Amino acid sequence: MPIDDTWFLAQRAEQTAERAYHRISDAHDDFVEFSRTRHVGRERFRTLAERIEKTGAPFGAHTIVYRPSGELLLVRHDGVDLWVLPGGGVETDETYREAAERELDEEAGVDAAYRGLAMLTRITVRSGPYETRGVLPVFAADATDCTEPEISDPDDEISAARWFDDLPDDTRDRDDLEQWRNRVLA
Repeated sequence: MPIDDTWFLAQRAEQTAERAYHRISDAHDDFVEFSRTRHVGRERFRTLAERIEKTGAPFGAHTIVYRPSGELLLVRHDGVDLWVLPGGGVETDETYREAAERELDEEAGVDAAYRGLAMLTRITVRSGPYETRGVLPVFAADATDCTEPEISDPDDEISAARWFDDLPDDTRDRDDLEQWRNRVLA
C-alpha cells in the first residue's frame, strides 16, 4: 500500500511559509495584514501545498496599482470569473516583488513605481483532514503611465484589465481592498 505523504508535504510547506512570512514582515513597515481560509479539494490542496513548499506563496505575489485619482487597476481572471489584482506565481530564483512586477507587465502592461508592501495575507488552506498555511504578499505601486492597460498574458487567463473608482461587486477580497484604499489613499 503506497504511503500518503500529504501530511508531510503540508508540514514542509507550512515551515517554508512561516519563514517567508517573517522575512517579508521584518523587511517592510506599515502594511495591512489579513488572515483568510480557503477550502479546496484534495488535488488542489496538493498543488497549493507544493507551491507553498517551493515559494511560501500559494497564489504568488500581486500588485495594487493606483492612479493619482485613487482608481485601482483590476484584471478579469477567467479561471475564477472575478476581478482580481494583477499577480501570479513566483518563478524559481525570483523575489516576490520581481514576480509581482512581471505579472503586472504581463496582465496589464502598466508602468508603475513600487512603494513597498501594501498587504500581507496569511492564508490557511484546508482539505478534509489536511491543512497548511501560506502567504500572499501584495505590493503597492503608483501608476506612472496612466494609459489604458494592455494585456499580454502568456497564460491566457486574463480577459480584461480596467481602472476602477468603485470596485465591482465581483471583486475578489473587495473588502480588503477597500480597507487598504480607505487607510492609505483617503
